[in-house]
Amino acid sequence: MYAIVDCNSFYCACERVFQPHLAQKPVVVLSNNDGCIISRSDEAKAIGVGMAGPYFQAKPLIEKHKVAVFSSNYNLYGDMSRRVMDTLKALAGAPNVEVYSVDEAFVHMLFVPQKELRTFGLELRHTVEQWTGVAVSVGIAPTKTLAKLANHIAKKYKQKTNCVAVLETEEKLAKALQLTPVGELWGVGRRSAKKLTDLGINTAWDLRQMPEEWARKHLGGVVGVRLIKELRGEEAILMDEYQSKKMIATTRMFGNAVTDLTDIKEAVATYTARAAEKLRRQHSAAGMIHVFVVTNEKEEGASHFRHGPTYSSYYVLPQPTAQTGELIKPAVTLAEQLYQPGKKYKKAGVMLGSLVPDDSIQANLFEQKKSIGRFLMEQIDNINFSMRDDVVKFAASGTKRNWKMRRDFQTPRYTSRWDELCQVR
Repeated sequence: MYAIVDCNSFYCACERVFQPHLAQKPVVVLSNNDGCIISRSDEAKAIGVGMAGPYFQAKPLIEKHKVAVFSSNYNLYGDMSRRVMDTLKALAGAPNVEVYSVDEAFVHMLFVPQKELRTFGLELRHTVEQWTGVAVSVGIAPTKTLAKLANHIAKKYKQKTNCVAVLETEEKLAKALQLTPVGELWGVGRRSAKKLTDLGINTAWDLRQMPEEWARKHLGGVVGVRLIKELRGEEAILMDEYQSKKMIATTRMFGNAVTDLTDIKEAVATYTARAAEKLRRQHSAAGMIHVFVVTNEKEEGASHFRHGPTYSSYYVLPQPTAQTGELIKPAVTLAEQLYQPGKKYKKAGVMLGSLVPDDSIQANLFEQKKSIGRFLMEQIDNINFSMRDDVVKFAASGTKRNWKMRRDFQTPRYTSRWDELCQVR
């Protein structure tokens, strides 16, 4: 049996921990540059605030209902996520916890007797909330796909389930599968859902009945077969398969339109450094770097700017690397080549591709530079992680950063910066 522990409206919950007066009140968190709504409390959902919609469109509704609005505070959310995961590891044992995302983790439940599954699920829920202030929902079932389904039920029927749903019997599984639209299954995207409904597969139960060969033909080969097996209670999805990304990207909208080449280069260097950090975190090295910039262009006669064309280019590295300095140089060179004087730029991004395991890079017995560089990167990563910020950075990233994202509703980094500790008055 597996459990998945999912934080409820995680970003909103993190903000509420340090502003308890917002409990039971509508709260939303905005994306980078305060562009779109990426997290909503239940109260915000109840009044009709949509997910992923532009903030400016929802602003009249938000102001009418006095919804609390926050800019994304990823330093805070990352640290709170670590606290949640550490709590789960303390309760279930570190080897039994598989972190899936910033607000989700799978827990192997093999050590829990079947008759005690719900009791342990409630213990997970209560302890996480008590130790961190973050409310969670728990779904328990024989496979990870079914656990995700159970978690969906726990969230949808919070009052009835007390945020803990257990699908331990065939009867419960059958009922849950019959009531679940196929598009709500973990791993079934919008396009696949439409394809399935066109074929007469409307529910998760319908999909479960299909032969494996049918799934191989209509659902992407091995991936489809694994989904069918998981729905039947056969473990087929291993988390290791999802941990290493084939491409790593860092892209951001600028807080204001940028015209200066120096600002573009600083932004690209910063994004490269962040992408390189992600690269090292999964013990990979990149063989290719791709840089793009997006212009802001004004239509003739219009009063506002629109999304302009994207200009991009790439560079194949002589040897795969995970060292920031070796990635920044070609990235900045590409930015210089893409830059056109007189244009306004609204966005830039860096993508690292052709990824290989870091330990597969051929070493030179007579060269110590690589090992020294790796040691340096490790120390920089450790410092920045401990501070939850890029306090140590390359000079190419700049210091003023006039291009930084707009964060008009930013809260302090309460848990990771001494000068921003929560004050009780």
